[in-house]
Amino acid sequence: MPEMISVPRRPRIVGVMGSHAEEPEVREAARLLGEAIARRGHVLVTGGGTGLMRAASEGAHRAGGLVIGILPNDRKRPLEGYPNEFVDIAIFTGMSEGRNVINAKTPHCLIALAGSAGTLSEIALALRAGTPVISLNGPEVTCGGAEAIRRVASVDEAVAALDEVLARK
Repeated sequence: MPEMISVPRRPRIVGVMGSHAEEPEVREAARLLGEAIARRGHVLVTGGGTGLMRAASEGAHRAGGLVIGILPNDRKRPLEGYPNEFVDIAIFTGMSEGRNVINAKTPHCLIALAGSAGTLSEIALALRAGTPVISLNGPEVTCGGAEAIRRVASVDEAVAALDEVLARK
């Protein structure tokens, strides 16, 4: 049984955004990020689905953390893989890709992993909202504001960057 972690009354919310990718090494990075987020007492928010979203959710859940999934469908229209089995709080938006606004503006910090257009939109929306973005092998961004993205090469670097960002908030 995982060690129980007490979530503070006003916890920090950390978003882990990425693709439905199934590459084992990327999934493992997402799982480790979710675990580290939970062990620090933060709440994890993801898109609540498969791939990296599921892996990050699993890591946080198994470490005793709280996982919120921002889902593209509504409750009456099930979508396979949504929510994944590790989501504690499912937010059914019925907004499809429009949910990316919630994914980008809810967290105190967003960590982007391997992804494509959906992850790019979340990064862009986060930058516009002033949400700090950490990129661990995330998609390349060359638009205005992209210099604010903190690029890291490992899970350990991402967690250290997260600690620094949240210490300033």
